[in-house]
Formats: sequence, C-alpha cells, structure tokens
Amino acid sequence: MHFRLKAFSLHLLSSATVLTLILGCLYFGWYRWPGWYLTDVSLVVLVMVGVDVVLGPTLTLIIANSNKPRRELTRDIGIIVTVQLCALSYGSVQLWNGRPLYYVFSENALSVVQAYDINDQDADLGRQQNAEFAPHWYSLPRWVWAPLPQDPQERQALVSGIGAGAAVISMPKYYKPWEQGLPALRDQLIKPDDSKFFSGVEKKKLKQHMQAAGLATDQADALPFTGRTRPLLAVFRRSSLQIAGMFKPK
Repeated sequence: MHFRLKAFSLHLLSSATVLTLILGCLYFGWYRWPGWYLTDVSLVVLVMVGVDVVLGPTLTLIIANSNKPRRELTRDIGIIVTVQLCALSYGSVQLWNGRPLYYVFSENALSVVQAYDINDQDADLGRQQNAEFAPHWYSLPRWVWAPLPQDPQERQALVSGIGAGAAVISMPKYYKPWEQGLPALRDQLIKPDDSKFFSGVEKKKLKQHMQAAGLATDQADALPFTGRTRPLLAVFRRSSLQIAGMFKPK
C-alpha cells in the first residue's frame, strides 16, 4: 500500500503541476475576466481536470504494485500517461484556438472575438490594411471599436451576408482604437430594463447585483456584452465611460 500511495502522490503532483502551468498561462494571458465566462470553456477545463488530475492518478493507484515486474508496471503507467497527454493536448489546443483576442464595441453591443472567429483571409487582410490591430499568434486581448464601413457598397455587402454587426466584429481591417468609439458608445447606452438580451427575471437579478455594487439601476449607462454563453451586462460611468462593473444575469 505504501508503494501505491507513493506512486499515486507522485503522479498526482506531476499531473497537477503540468495542468496548473498550462491553465495558468492561458488564464493570465488571455482568459482573465470576462474572457473565462464569455468563452464558456468550463466543460473543456473539467474534462482536462477529470482525465489529468482525477482519472490518471487514480488508475495509477489501482495498478501500482511493488510485486509487479518493472517492465509491466512501466508499460501500464505509460499507457495511462499517453491517454492523459492526449486529453491535455486536445484541451490545450481547444483553449488556444478559442482564446479571446478582442473585446469589440460595434453598433449596440460589446462582444468577445475569439481566435477561431477570425478566418485566415480576414486575418491576412487585417495585416495588410490595418496592421496596428491585426491578430498575431502572440496577440493579447485588446479593446477595440468596429464601426460599419462608410462605403455604401461595403456596408450592403456585409448586410446581405450574416448581418453587418455580426460580420464586422470578426474583420480586423475595420478595427479602430477603443477611444475613438466612445462617443458612439455613449449614444448606445441603455437602461438595464430596456435591454432585449435579458429576460425579466435576469433583469431583476442584474439590478440586484448593480445595487449591491452601489450603482444606480435607472440610468442609461449599460450595454450587453455577448459571447458563447448568456451575455453580461457592462455598466459604464457616464462621466468617463470607464466600465464600472460587468454582471452576470444569475
């Protein structure tokens, strides 16, 4: 039993260390609030934790036996580690490809844009036409403004596709500095009760969160913040247009 516990402890420690380093780098580099919530990656992370920190070390505890031939024990642990590495690689690739690159204000909402939202063609156009805001493998999340193009033909082409607002946020060639979009953002601010993104129950909960944070709930100072899960409500200070808080509708 002492041998099994020692093997289990070493396996658990090494697995937890590797997973913590990977998740820590991704979190502090790309997934800090509100990225972790808006990208809805909890399931991927749970699978990684389940396989690499729970299943792997537990199987080692079961199969480890001091009387087992070393060659057989090495083979068995090697199979377990291989499965762990596959799960770790899959989860890491998913998190990397889905990392937040931009928090975009466009039209009447804020949106998170993840790496896989930008196709190769649009990324190349961004590097050619708007290099300052083009995505690179090392790019960290940035707050940007994505206004609709002024050219009527360009605008119509976007509208005839998947919708102007939805299309322009994933096209870096249209991105402009966040500060330049603040006047337009101010014009789009609404009261929490006026948002069409939330149900009546969610609005009630959001207002409770705002009151707990010392924020008024009857002013036009908010925008929905959309992603892969239920939107957040971003509340701004009207005097400076700095974000005063971002609240979950639950």
